Amino acid sequence: MTVLQFPADRRTGDVRRCAEALRRLHGETANHFWRSEITGFAAALRGQGMAEEEISRQAGLFMHAVQMELQALFAEADSDAAAG
Repeated sequence: MTVLQFPADRRTGDVRRCAEALRRLHGETANHFWRSEITGFAAALRGQGMAEEEISRQAGLFMHAVQMELQALFAEADSDAAAG
């Protein structure tokens, strides 16, 4: 078992940064950004000696956290638009 210093889904700064970027990006640009982020994410964990199975699990947790943050950003934008 690998012990993580900070689980991927709790890296709120990275989660917010990715969600903000994906909110602005569209199509292939968004796909390229996300693939690049996940490739770097996996490489960093591999460099720490993490097993591939755990890397996949952490990537899934991170992806879910980014999706939840995106939903919150869109809900906030809808709320602001309705109030404005």
